[in-house]
Amino acid sequence: MALVGIDGSGKTTQAHQLAALLTAHGVPATYWQNAGGRRWLGRIARRVGRRDPQHLLGRTGLLFVESVLRWLAIARALLRSTLRRRVAVMDRYAVCQYASIRAHGGHRSEALARAFYRIFPPPDVTFLLDVDPAEAYRRIETRGTDHETMEFLSASVAAYRSLPEHPGFVVIDANGTPAEVTAAIVDHLLERYRPRPEPGAAGTVDEVPPAGPAAAGPGLARIATRSA
Repeated sequence: MALVGIDGSGKTTQAHQLAALLTAHGVPATYWQNAGGRRWLGRIARRVGRRDPQHLLGRTGLLFVESVLRWLAIARALLRSTLRRRVAVMDRYAVCQYASIRAHGGHRSEALARAFYRIFPPPDVTFLLDVDPAEAYRRIETRGTDHETMEFLSASVAAYRSLPEHPGFVVIDANGTPAEVTAAIVDHLLERYRPRPEPGAAGTVDEVPPAGPAAAGPGLARIATRSA
């Protein structure tokens, strides 16, 4: 399963939380950060007196380096998770690269990127953490490790919403607290994976319990079978 969205949407926090929650309830899961290196490239850019990665490498160079680094990260995550028979909780996935290309105005590169990433299977579930650009900007400035402009954040929101994959995303309102976002994600997983009664079978399915560490139970355990 993948968590995607703009910088400042809370992907890393929620992916760590989800991997830990699944593992604690008997579904072995591993967190994977499939970053494209923007933060690392940003540090290098500032050290050599450039404003940001795009001014360091140029738009084409940045998108190329970002695409390669993210591809390698995803390939490693999928291979190791398959060999270890663990659920891969992806912090970013291939669609993040397509959105990045669109946000940077490099639409001509998208077809090449899609061909490059075609080898990767679509996630069982893709959560789009939808956050207001102003809130994302506030979070980024608060953490103080990097910087994004409001213009780029707004362009990134538009890019995700314009993707052909967008109708298949589970859109989560990420403007709330981390606990509220986690609860929304867990609620969806419980609803998706809880056991269903056979047609005509006696009895009913138990109500989905409230989201939280004590709520996972057998519903989430079905993810292991689905993802193995």
